[in-house]
Amino acid sequence: MKLSVIIPVYNEANTIEEFIHRVQGVDIGFEKELIVIDDFSTDGTRDILEKIKSDSTRVFYHSQNQGKGSALQTGFKEAEGDIVIIQDADLEYDPREYPKLLEPILDGRADAVYGSRFLGGPHRVLFFWHYVGNRFLTTLSNMFSNLNLTDMETCYKVFRKDILDRITFKSRRFGFEPEVTAKLAKLKCRIYEIPISYSGRDYTEGKKIGWKDGLAALFHIIRYKFFD
Repeated sequence: MKLSVIIPVYNEANTIEEFIHRVQGVDIGFEKELIVIDDFSTDGTRDILEKIKSDSTRVFYHSQNQGKGSALQTGFKEAEGDIVIIQDADLEYDPREYPKLLEPILDGRADAVYGSRFLGGPHRVLFFWHYVGNRFLTTLSNMFSNLNLTDMETCYKVFRKDILDRITFKSRRFGFEPEVTAKLAKLKCRIYEIPISYSGRDYTEGKKIGWKDGLAALFHIIRYKFFD
């Protein structure tokens, strides 16, 4: 058994080294590999990655900024594990929660697991309208997919690798979240949600997603239901 941790990175020089050490330090009881995809960072992140890459922490570089979805597609192609988890390169999500996220897949109940920020885990209190937008997009996604997720936009998504290999991804940016949800639903995959903690950050701390990405997600929810 092997876990592939897919880490898309863009301009995270302030957090990337500490974050990589946190992921490396998590004991899941079996082998794991880190696959870091730098999406053309310009703030010194690449220099840091060059210093910390190793046999178990592989680093790939995009020659231009392509978006999170493209970075994830690069990572999925390189993944050698039986299970794949997506991990953002900031400090908002805690890698120590890997064991509980992996459990439904390891015991044979699930094909995919979503880590939900809205099922009772501790979280930093931040933006009300982000919360409203997230719940709206999750509800709309549920209406089209006939799922009952509480957090479609969460970073923490875990998959059996053989399930990912059946999906062709098209979204280059943050449209990945509604796309993968729609396509898992079409495959009738068994999806579980697990409550997670969330240490959100504000825009002065490097948060990147904004209202334009919310509008794009709305478009992608409709697109992957009816036109893909």
